[in-house]
Amino acid sequence: MRVGSLLLSVAVLGASFVAAVGAAPPTNVILIAADDLGYGELGCYGQKRIRTPRIDELARQGTRLTQFYSGNAVCAPSRCCLMTGKHPGHAFVRNNGKAKPSQEICDELGIEFSGQTPLPAAEVTLAEMLQDAGYATGAFGKWGLGHFTTSGDPNSQGFDLFYGFNCQWHAHNHYPNFLWRNRSKEIQPGNDRTLYGQTYSQDQFVDEACQFIRANADRPFFAYVPFAVPHLSIQVPDEALSQYDDVIVEESYKHRGYLPHPRPRAGYAAMVTHMDEGVGTIMDLVDELGLTQQTLILFTSDNGPTYDRLGGSDSEYFDSAAGLKGLKGQLDEGGIRVPMIARMPGTVKEGMTSDWIGAWWDILPTIADICQTAAPAGIDGLSFAPLLKRENKQQPQHEALYWEFGGYTGQQAVRMGRWKAIRKGLAKKNPESIPAWQLYDLDVDRSEQRDVAGEHHDVVARIDAFAKGEHVRSERFPLPALD
Repeated sequence: MRVGSLLLSVAVLGASFVAAVGAAPPTNVILIAADDLGYGELGCYGQKRIRTPRIDELARQGTRLTQFYSGNAVCAPSRCCLMTGKHPGHAFVRNNGKAKPSQEICDELGIEFSGQTPLPAAEVTLAEMLQDAGYATGAFGKWGLGHFTTSGDPNSQGFDLFYGFNCQWHAHNHYPNFLWRNRSKEIQPGNDRTLYGQTYSQDQFVDEACQFIRANADRPFFAYVPFAVPHLSIQVPDEALSQYDDVIVEESYKHRGYLPHPRPRAGYAAMVTHMDEGVGTIMDLVDELGLTQQTLILFTSDNGPTYDRLGGSDSEYFDSAAGLKGLKGQLDEGGIRVPMIARMPGTVKEGMTSDWIGAWWDILPTIADICQTAAPAGIDGLSFAPLLKRENKQQPQHEALYWEFGGYTGQQAVRMGRWKAIRKGLAKKNPESIPAWQLYDLDVDRSEQRDVAGEHHDVVARIDAFAKGEHVRSERFPLPALD
């Protein structure tokens, strides 16, 4: 839809942005999202075993949020919230799932991986918002919101350039046979989707993002870098793995799912550290180009860490959820509370930590605010730019945050100030009774260990009313107990 916009003259665009004498340069945006990175897997969030010096540096140079949440508990629906600014009760994509393009289309494009439920054409994405404001837009990593030829095609959803995995099942191996450059396949030298290869996809994403930033250094740009790590399989270049020689002790376990790695704990830690180095490479390039003070860098994760030693992962050993209850796939705190770091020296407050309560659907309006453009109508997000910026403007607060997720038994959750309510078992059709809400006071019980619903009927009633108002029935992603 907008693929050709990258070919617009840089000179013409640049002139339009600096027409006013003395006008401040436009803000560039680099949005980096890890995949399945737990709240506690960064040094700046308390991690002791995995080294993340560059992201820790990013946090020292900017603002770190401690009560920030992903869009949902798994990949695709979380990314839908990010791209559209809508919470899971209003968002179109509310669960993972394979799309089913016709065999004719698959054969024509050589699609081995069918992709996920596509975003509808009517949705206005974060990328479209910035593209319409004159930004060069590029995405480098995992998409998961619709394959080429569908309405969810990233080139039809605001990205001039897409490079990476379109389908999240394709992204389960980090040494793929090919990656997509827009709608064309690029063979990855020396790879055959086994445990090792010659061309590491995550390095490709960093290299492509850096090339994009260099090419657009003279005009405003939006670089979206959704890494596919530390999502399984555990795979990492040997030089990264060697950093953990004689550092991390392995333990026998029963392997399930994905490719087995001979040193899964060390391999997992190395994936995170190698990603951290990639983040540092992007930071260094921004500094080298003299764009530091006009570039907003955001770092976050799409949901909580992996469970049950799946694929060799070991969230208990790393304390990946930092003591929070639950992991990926659950709307408990450990499944959806994620890191959020923002850096833009001279604009974003440096060395600050904030307990403001927000979620992935707040990222779109925040970027709109900082980039001085209009956010789409009908979104659920609030801008947290006032919190980040060096000004005395009042930061808006959410009445509450709402999630729903049809997977893993079917769940709803609400965060209302100090209170967190959750209920599960909503995937059952015609249950004898709708499951009751469990209620936790996060001010004194951040690990959600003591259900106090019986002591606070008024709070539960407010939360139940709020949830009823925020849940819009989805034919594609129903919650049968409610719908």
